[in-house]
Amino acid sequence: MAMSSGAKGEDAPMSDINTTPLVDIMLVLLIIFLITVPVVLKTVNLKLPGVVFEPTTTKPENVLLSVRSADTDGDGEPNPESTACEVYWGQTPVDSRQLLEKGQDKLKQLLEDIGGPQNITEENFPEVHIRGDINTPYQCIGGVIYTMQYAGFQKIGFISEPAAGSGTLGRL
Repeated sequence: MAMSSGAKGEDAPMSDINTTPLVDIMLVLLIIFLITVPVVLKTVNLKLPGVVFEPTTTKPENVLLSVRSADTDGDGEPNPESTACEVYWGQTPVDSRQLLEKGQDKLKQLLEDIGGPQNITEENFPEVHIRGDINTPYQCIGGVIYTMQYAGFQKIGFISEPAAGSGTLGRL
């Protein structure tokens, strides 16, 4: 508490602001906020994956697609303004209609080989593995994903090249 010296007299009003109650209130509020913020910031417990790659095991029934930008300049380098795409089923170039037909034919053949849709399991259902060039616009790869999903494939993955010096799961 602030005390007044007797220089002006006992009856004179005090002109200084007493800041002690204000500081007390601010300290109490600070403590309350320090206690409640961790409670408010609770998050869902997740275990996020590490930055490693898992080698892909390729099954013979999987579909391997390669996607890249079409070279419209003729200089061997992809044109970033070009929206034309080249899609390859294995080593064979295909357009979007052929891609859909080949995908549907592949699934029909699988159903005949395993004896019908009742025999489909996660192990024998083919996956689509897409290798996309780094300069390929998203609309090209997105179109391939959509086409293969429309054909009936449920698992679509991307094949990438790991960065130099990155580890594998065996090194964990």
